[in-house]
Amino acid sequence: MNTAAQAVTIVMVEDDEGHARLIERNLKRAGVFNEVRHFASGTAAIEHLFGPDGPNGRPVLVLLDLNLPDMSGFDILAKLKEDPKLRFAPVIVLTTTDDEREIRRGYELGCNVYITKPVNYETFAQAIRQLGLFLAVIQVPEAP
Repeated sequence: MNTAAQAVTIVMVEDDEGHARLIERNLKRAGVFNEVRHFASGTAAIEHLFGPDGPNGRPVLVLLDLNLPDMSGFDILAKLKEDPKLRFAPVIVLTTTDDEREIRRGYELGCNVYITKPVNYETFAQAIRQLGLFLAVIQVPEAP
């Protein structure tokens, strides 16, 4: 992985602890060793992203579940894309929702990739490893 990719912090917004561990483990298996900051609620993720301990100009990539206990992932996505410092941060929606209207809404709000979590454990693990290969080669701009 190139040096620029190493600097990218992955912000994972995922309330299911099992899914979060599975995602982290399979990203590492795919060779992605970037820092992963995990938040189990939308509120905690927003506080981090927009707070004093947030990215502060460093590049971030957001893995976003839509179904969170305290707020909709769509609300988080809209807030990110409205912010001049975070609007270029890639957002990958990673959720169990495969409804066509939800997928369309995700792209309309500015997500870069929409992935439906497979129900089967091994299929989900394989999908995350493939996502890791993708993450290893993408370029993420620094915030303005």
